[in-house]
Amino acid sequence: MNQSLIAEQSSGTTKRRPVRLGNPEISAYQVDGLWHVDAITPLDPFPSRFTDRLESGAAAHPERTLVARRPADGGDWIRLSYADVLRRARSIGQALLDRGLSAERPLVILSGNDLEHFQLALGAMYAGIPYAPVSPSYCLVATDFTKLEEMLAKLTPGALYASDGAAFSRAIAAVMPADAELILGAGEVAGHQSTSFQSLLEVTPSSVEAAHAGVGVDTVAKFLFTSGSIKKPKAVTTTHGMLCSNQQMLLQTFPFMGDEPPVLLDWLPWNHTFGGSHNVGIVLYNGGTLYLDDGKPTPRDFATTLRNLREIAPTMYFNIPKGFEMLTDAMKTDAKLSANFFSRVKLFLCAGAGLSQAAWDRLDNAAIAETGESVRIITGLGMTETSPSCTFGTGSIIKAGYVGVPAPGCKVKLVPFGDKLEARFHGPHVMPGYWRAPDLNAAVFDEDGYYCTGDALRFVDPERPELGFMFDGRIAEDFKLSTGTFVSVGPLRAKVISAAAPYVLDAVVTGIDRSAIGLLLFPRMEHCTALSELGADASAAEVLASAPVRAWFERLLKVLNQDASGSSMRIDRLMLLPEPPSVDHREMTDKGSINQSAVLTRRAAVVEALYEGTDPQVIIAA
Repeated sequence: MNQSLIAEQSSGTTKRRPVRLGNPEISAYQVDGLWHVDAITPLDPFPSRFTDRLESGAAAHPERTLVARRPADGGDWIRLSYADVLRRARSIGQALLDRGLSAERPLVILSGNDLEHFQLALGAMYAGIPYAPVSPSYCLVATDFTKLEEMLAKLTPGALYASDGAAFSRAIAAVMPADAELILGAGEVAGHQSTSFQSLLEVTPSSVEAAHAGVGVDTVAKFLFTSGSIKKPKAVTTTHGMLCSNQQMLLQTFPFMGDEPPVLLDWLPWNHTFGGSHNVGIVLYNGGTLYLDDGKPTPRDFATTLRNLREIAPTMYFNIPKGFEMLTDAMKTDAKLSANFFSRVKLFLCAGAGLSQAAWDRLDNAAIAETGESVRIITGLGMTETSPSCTFGTGSIIKAGYVGVPAPGCKVKLVPFGDKLEARFHGPHVMPGYWRAPDLNAAVFDEDGYYCTGDALRFVDPERPELGFMFDGRIAEDFKLSTGTFVSVGPLRAKVISAAAPYVLDAVVTGIDRSAIGLLLFPRMEHCTALSELGADASAAEVLASAPVRAWFERLLKVLNQDASGSSMRIDRLMLLPEPPSVDHREMTDKGSINQSAVLTRRAAVVEALYEGTDPQVIIAA
């Protein structure tokens, strides 16, 4: 595998901060209309068990901090070393074995990211028992527990863990299986007996080592539920081999992680593959340290993230687009934050959705202002079903929308679908299938065993396919206008969100079987309120109907349409939605992205009003 020290020129004389990246050799060829683009750089050997790296880390650097979190009062970090976590994982694993847990009766974790969750996950995997982290929003935010009930019915768990009995009591009372054991970090749930988490740590290991020896690449490590579906939830079967092979792919893509143990400060949820498999895996696989960030990119919680980043200097930093935007805003007036953050960070990677070019430029400018160098922003493509990473952009092409080339060990097949190419993946990092869903599995794997993603890719340069891919949206989201014109939703939506910053959270593209494209926009109310000049007491409807807000979005339509070459890109009308996306109705996934299909289904009457044109909230292009 070729490796290079990336230090190419950016704009002017600004240099990029050196970082050692891997550049896999790529084979690209076409057979019977299908493209095969494969990494021919071999994947190096990887462990059979995800917890092997916990054992080797405890032997090599037992006192190094593996995971840390601030206490509830915001005091100094509570730290667990590699030796601490291994010792506790063995006790927890034994306790779960004693309760008869297995793949047929797994452990379900309802809570967010905390030290107990971390220990339970590793303890279960050490004993060869799968666990399933479930988004706490299904317990704490949702008022309808149907989706949570469906998840538990799919898994038939033997035990449920919740961090706080009082906080999770409504959900537990509604869905707790009669034959499952309740484990609590604190508190009680009325009417339910429970086991304390602390008591699991007091169990003396006996048979857990034999169970650990029986764990292999095909042993199920965990179940991850895919987010955003309007259908019943799908549990992705994630094996130890998937996790380990994907981490080896990452190490060969980012070999600098082997030079210096990675340090992450991270809030991304562990019920999602990026936070729980990618980021936790990077730390454990490479002997690093994970600081749990109890902040989030929201007006209420981001101050916590900023406090942590003034103290902890990460070597790599991951966030969603909103998080990067809020961070660059804060750095403009916080010199200590900027200096500490950029002191040793080597790269950024955006999770959940692509970083717009505008947000990309802001992040790049912040790095240059502090260090005189650009920090590499890594692009790529991954998903829950591939644990998660498949492609990365580590070469000379650096821009929004580029997702790179296959990582070592990953094979890509591109299959024509209309005028697009669907990406299909094959490799040791790809799931064996959805849990207890034979009909779904028959539909998502093709005749060659490739996983059919529904994502569309296009070559960055059709004459040089080995240079890799641009993301080209979701095939299922694309549609035709009544004129027969094909609308590519992904690129259009990305263009809208970038142009509408900072006033729009997300956009839903409308126009199926209609004569023109429309938009339903979810506004960022704090920014729109400031624009309206009405004050904090104004209602959402009043803000969005105000003259300054309407004038700004009228201008937005002109900007979006000024270079539209035809009806496939021209936006005819839009409407701002005062009601935010609903978790209960699955309009928003737990990772904060919008489910286009669910919004269009639930808000069909709003779409009708958008096209009737009689609603005064509709803004029509001039």
